[in-house]
Amino acid sequence: MKPALRRMAAIAAVTTTTLASALSAVTPALAAQFGEKEVDQNKFVAVASPYRGGAAHQLLILEQVADSRPCWSESGTPNALIAISPLLLEFDFTGICSRSTDSNGYSIRVNDEDLGLRYSLRIVKQNDDMLLIGAPSNRADKALLIGRTNGVTSDFAKITLDPGWRFTKRVFGEQTLGHVYLTYDGDNVPVANIGGSGSGSTGSTGSGSTGGGSGSGTPTPVSRFSDTVNDIYAADINRAVETGFISGFEDNTFRPTASLTREQLVSIVLGALGNLPNVKLNIPTQAAGNPYSDVESSRWSAARIQFARDNNIITGYQDGSFRPAQPVTRAELMAVLRRAAEYGKTLQGQQPQIQGNRPAATFGDTNGHWASPLISQMSSYCGVASPLNETGSAFAPDAAAQRNYAAAATLRTLSCLGGATGTNASR
Repeated sequence: MKPALRRMAAIAAVTTTTLASALSAVTPALAAQFGEKEVDQNKFVAVASPYRGGAAHQLLILEQVADSRPCWSESGTPNALIAISPLLLEFDFTGICSRSTDSNGYSIRVNDEDLGLRYSLRIVKQNDDMLLIGAPSNRADKALLIGRTNGVTSDFAKITLDPGWRFTKRVFGEQTLGHVYLTYDGDNVPVANIGGSGSGSTGSTGSGSTGGGSGSGTPTPVSRFSDTVNDIYAADINRAVETGFISGFEDNTFRPTASLTREQLVSIVLGALGNLPNVKLNIPTQAAGNPYSDVESSRWSAARIQFARDNNIITGYQDGSFRPAQPVTRAELMAVLRRAAEYGKTLQGQQPQIQGNRPAATFGDTNGHWASPLISQMSSYCGVASPLNETGSAFAPDAAAQRNYAAAATLRTLSCLGGATGTNASR
């Protein structure tokens, strides 16, 4: 794979053989309020984007926003594998191209119903093809068949949408959002028969399985760690580890419900910011003195804490301490992630103010809390702030932030900033 394509693969990398992502903080009631807008189909392309050295692929959607320069090129013939070259790597594509790399940027819409909370989009290999499917979170439902590459490759390939499917844009009120729908209207919604000897088929009523699973035909979820198999954030954890800003432990555990400390948060956030495209964080390897009264220069996190302090990502306490081993609350996590997002925008040469891309969530336990405004703001920013364990309406601002949610929330922040996959893991 060419170096430019490797960079693009890194930007878009996600795990597609894991549990459906819980990235969206949109409630079912709010999802029902979203409308759709028809678009020029020639301005969009669905791409099978490689990761793991081309051993697996994930969905990437590119949009040609302005015609000043092409955002991608295609080579191949109809009904065969069509190679895609993402040309947007070669110039500043701001205002010209748009890319959607995960469930914050795209979802499925069927017969006027937003299915973003019920289905995730993934690419699976089937015989001599790669299929784009909608994988249901409920194993009693069938997987949806959306498109195919008409061949197998380890590089970028165009996904040709099956008949009946098209691109539309999400609308809230009178505002057209950046979110892209893969839309189907009509009866006999195509379903996928994954596994066995058959290939994915339109209108199939059968359901197969992959990897020994059973049920709807969705590939059996795979977890990186022995203790995240049933975790609500399993997919986010896998993606965060692949992105490189957090890691597991030597005993093949992630300890998802363990509390996150202040120094661990600093390490994770800086590791995530280091994945921004065309950004190089010059973090010293050694602190220039003790950054705080309780953080000696020899401490493993001292240099990072000093860097975060100097760039207003996190602050200490009035008594001159930092309390590095103190657990972070969920409200404090939001405060640090907002500052990190603002700093990330300045690194990209933009104004630091972050802009929401979805309606803010309403939480039942944040009214009057010191962090209520920023929690609301971060809920509108790629759903960074979401309900406790992704259910109900409680945010639990004073509860300790656990490693699983910290990984997911940081991943969402990085996604909103257009972050890339890197290699420097932090724990």
